[in-house]
Amino acid sequence: MNFRTSASPLLAALLLGLGTSGAPAGAGGAEPLAQARPAAKPATYTNPVILDDFPDPFILRVGSTYYAYGTNSGGVDLPVLKSSDLVRWQRVGEGMGRLGAWATGGYTWAPEVARTGAGYVLYYTARHTESGRQCIGVAVSKLPTGPFNDANKAPLVCQLDLGGSIDASPFQDKDGQRYLYWKNDGNCCNQFTGIWVQKLSADGLKLTGKATDLLYNGALWEGNLIEAPQVYARAGKYYLFYSAADYNSDTYAVGYAVASSPTGPFRKLSREEPWLATKGKVAGPGGQGIITDGKGNPWLYYHAWTAGQVGYENGGQRSMRIDPLTWKNGLAVLRGPSLTPQVAPARP
Repeated sequence: MNFRTSASPLLAALLLGLGTSGAPAGAGGAEPLAQARPAAKPATYTNPVILDDFPDPFILRVGSTYYAYGTNSGGVDLPVLKSSDLVRWQRVGEGMGRLGAWATGGYTWAPEVARTGAGYVLYYTARHTESGRQCIGVAVSKLPTGPFNDANKAPLVCQLDLGGSIDASPFQDKDGQRYLYWKNDGNCCNQFTGIWVQKLSADGLKLTGKATDLLYNGALWEGNLIEAPQVYARAGKYYLFYSAADYNSDTYAVGYAVASSPTGPFRKLSREEPWLATKGKVAGPGGQGIITDGKGNPWLYYHAWTAGQVGYENGGQRSMRIDPLTWKNGLAVLRGPSLTPQVAPARP
């Protein structure tokens, strides 16, 4: 990452301090000439912005600070980092306080956090001790850094007959209604995988109504699974971004679908090939999400391997990257994946 700013030239300083006759300004000579300072060069950054292993990232903005949460890594169930600019990150530490009584540690995946009347609500995936499958829990903290505690005896979502449930993602619509999206973990046991949605209570702690299945894997590039849903609303449309294929390879990639309602029906716009895929040294991008900067501009964040170091067995790490996200004729357009310096996000 690289930040550069312009210093004020010496000549400008002299002109601002002296009148045209050489006397100090205001000493009776002619008024000093106005001297325009050259515009400061915009700050830049270079991917990846988090060099360490930080898979399945999620970013929450609280005031002028961003908090990033990731899948368990390095013996930490819930790694938490913070930043003021989406580029330079400082490690906070362990964010998980107490897992639910139903869960076993060490397999805590894909955390996402929402701020509700209950506090900061964490949706996380963990190992369901009784069945050995992955299920979704909900935990609460007074602070965005944790500790997040799950006081529940049972998971929030656990479709054991469909292989379990993972990758929970909360979304709040403009009318205030909250929703939870997730994936049934069917690839664990030779079943199709699908993206599901269900309404949440106002405090985000309970599901209400019935679950609805939205999408299933089926396109050739998706392989035997789709996962990691996240919904972004724009111009009356709902964009459901998802990852697919084998996360531990360079086939992992991102697609998206569009609907006019948060509960669908969603239509895939990436059936023949993925929207974001391996390119150059950026391999297997996925685990994506969207965050807006200080000017309201959306950025896609995601993890990816580095070509030549794909897979944990090859010493690889899934580092976090960010790239600007725009739209053209209603279609999502990403300026990336990038490895060269780009203009950095605007600070909050």
